[in-house]
Parts: sequence; structure tokens; C-alpha cells
Amino acid sequence: MIDDLRAQRGVPGMRVFIVDDGSTDKTFDAAIAAAADDTRFSIQRSEQEPPPGWLGKQAACSAMSTEALHAGAQILIFIDADVRLGPEALARAATALRSTEAGLVSVWPSQGAVSCAERLVQPLLAWSWMTTMPIALSNRSLRPSTAVACGQFLAFTREAYLRAGGHSKVAASLTEDLNIARNLRRCQYRTVLVSGRAHVRCRMYSSRRELSAGYGRWLSTAFGSTGGSIVVAALAVLAYLVPPAVALFGHGSARRLGFIGYLAAVTSRLASSQTEHGRRPGAARVAECLLHPLSALAFVALLADSIRQSHGRSAHWKGRPLR
Repeated sequence: MIDDLRAQRGVPGMRVFIVDDGSTDKTFDAAIAAAADDTRFSIQRSEQEPPPGWLGKQAACSAMSTEALHAGAQILIFIDADVRLGPEALARAATALRSTEAGLVSVWPSQGAVSCAERLVQPLLAWSWMTTMPIALSNRSLRPSTAVACGQFLAFTREAYLRAGGHSKVAASLTEDLNIARNLRRCQYRTVLVSGRAHVRCRMYSSRRELSAGYGRWLSTAFGSTGGSIVVAALAVLAYLVPPAVALFGHGSARRLGFIGYLAAVTSRLASSQTEHGRRPGAARVAECLLHPLSALAFVALLADSIRQSHGRSAHWKGRPLR
């Protein structure tokens, strides 16, 4: 990540603030070595627990934003450490902020997937909002309920971030990216989602265990309540598991309708894959799309586990309890 930031073009006033939030894998030393003598970088280590009512990410982002604002920053960009950037990524985000006159531009990275578990689950992130939310309409709306955002790459204007209360207003949220976007819309600032497929990519999780823990910490909060989660799970079963089952075991017109339903789901996956990655899906991605019923089943399982953790107060992330 630091090498990517040092290679950025078109951002002559760039300053980078990095907080090592209690890592145990020598991240701080690696960051110091990577930044070398580049005076644009400020790297800090925080070994204190987040204040009461705060999660670790929000506390770190708030601390960094305070420093950046004090230094006179007019654009604040928050990027997760596992995101990889092309050399014009930051300049493109700043240009998008100016051209759209938005308070927030959220850049959607191309999501990488290597393991079988990742290939089943990760494509559902982009597919879910592409199939349920017309992004062109969302980007023109101020309705908080239609906001779409990705916390991996968020770019704010100084004015919008301050007026909406920044990360302090979402200090305890497990879906802070969506909630901070909704706060901006309540303050009458536009929020815009743009594709980063040509210059931003991310591999969120590198194992099945990481994937399960990652989704377990927040997925049950994405649908408003346990009841909402149950409704979403039931709809997923009805829309994406029943049709292929009917296509396999049904008869006559029911079987044909089941096949049409399955084909529609696969087609939507193919379309979202091409949109997210900017190229025609290869054989591996086509296979992922054909296995969409298994993806839906994996989603339901992850959602059920997240609900269990929520009710059992057992959710943890990187060693810290989340509730």
C-alpha cells in the first residue's frame, strides 16, 4: 500500500497519515521502512484500546482526520490497508469529487478472490447492489435509504465531512461506510459511488476463516434487524435456491420456469462480474456464476452465523469484541 501511495501522480499536495492500531505482526516497523525518508508520510502507533462507544477503525480514522484537518486538508481520503492503487487513483477520486459536486465519492475496488470460499462469496458484494439499486439513480438522489458506499475507499470534501460529523457520528457502527454516507445525505450532500475497476483493487480476506469472521461481525446489521435478516434469507432461498431445485426435480412447465429463474440469476451474475472487473468473464468466473445457488446458500449460512454471534454477543474482529 505505501509503495502505491508513494507512486501516486497528480496530487502534489498529498499528505499521508497512517495509524498502526495495535497490530501484532510488525506492521509499524514495515510501514516505517516502506515510507523511508518520504516527508509526506506520518506514521503512528496506537496501543490504546478505543474509547468507550468506539470501534477501532472509526477511532483510528477520527484521529487521522483530526491531524489532516489541522494540516489544512481540503479533501480527506480514507483507504483500507489491503487496498491496492494504480498511480492515478487518488487524482481520479479528487477529480470525481469536483466533477460531481458531491460531498463523498466512494470508489468501488475490483474485489479479488482466490480460494473457493472467496469465489463463492465475494462476487455477491457487487452483485447485490447492482441487482437491487440502480446506481445512476442513487447517485442523483439525496435519500439516505438509497445510499451505497464502500468503506475500503472513501473520499470526502472537508466541508461535508465536518458538517456530517465525520466518524464520530458512526463511532460504534459495524457498517460505518453506509451510515456515514446516509449522514451526509441527511445534511443535503450528494454521495456518489464510482467504479475503481481500472485502478483500485482489493482482496478482503485470504482464507475461509477470515471470510467467516469478517462477515460474521457485521452481516446481521445490514438489514435493520433480526427480522429483516430472516426475511432477506427467506427471499434468497426462494429466489435462488428453489428455482434450480425445481429445474432439477420438477416436471413440465414448473421445470421450465425453474430453469428460467436459475438462468436469470446466472445472467445477472455474469453482468455484474463484467461491470465490476471491466472485462468479459473468463472460464473461472463463468463457473462461479453457474454456481450461484451455492453462493446463495453460503450467504444464508454466513447470515445465520452473524445473527448467532449478534445474539450471543460473541462477535470479535482482530482480537477485539465488537459488542
